[in-house]
Amino acid sequence: MPTRQSKFQSNGRVRGRRLARRLEILRAAGRKFRLHGFAETGMRDIAEAAELSSANLYNYFRGKHEILFFCQDSALGRMLAALDQARRMEASAAEKLRLVIVSHMRCLLDEVEGSAAHLLPTSLPARLQRRLMAKRDRYEKGVCQLIERGIRSGEFVPFDPALAARAVLGALNWSVRWFSQEGPLTATEIAEGFASYLIRGLLANPRTIRLPLSVTEKEGDLRNFLPESGKRAASVG
Repeated sequence: MPTRQSKFQSNGRVRGRRLARRLEILRAAGRKFRLHGFAETGMRDIAEAAELSSANLYNYFRGKHEILFFCQDSALGRMLAALDQARRMEASAAEKLRLVIVSHMRCLLDEVEGSAAHLLPTSLPARLQRRLMAKRDRYEKGVCQLIERGIRSGEFVPFDPALAARAVLGALNWSVRWFSQEGPLTATEIAEGFASYLIRGLLANPRTIRLPLSVTEKEGDLRNFLPESGKRAASVG
């Protein structure tokens, strides 16, 4: 007769397998959303990408709105976890902000579902929008507070911390529009380069920060990691 502990372990394995499958679907959906857009992607498209039947897909998600919410909620959860880790660090404001920036970009570029984290929230029902916006506000406020502490300590130049936070986050979020996995730079290298560039603009003494060697030693035209449309735009003028 199964014991209470064995039942608990069995239930845990079932939940783990279900979560793993949901994440697989999430990644398949993220790829489709990124390539074709949310409105143009149907549940059948997601099922095919996840190698599931349409009927089986509905055992995991009730519709693509729920998938998009899970994409955004999952990415924001990881970003908030990185922010919390940075807050607990015994480190300078610049080092804390670097961790947040690198984690943010890797979440968006390394994790496929992260690329769907900043699709138009108006695609979702109002109640789900409110839940996501509350998380986004917490995250933005936390980044703002990191910058504000750096300003108070004299490490960062005097500036509006809310404006600085929005400038940083806006630059990071736009990366999903132009990043290509086939380019010469990895997501981590781009994240480190962005961190150095963005933080240098805040530092009272910019000489205290150095670009990572992995970025400065890269050769070639950086437009190679842009999609074709980005290359054409970059060549104009």
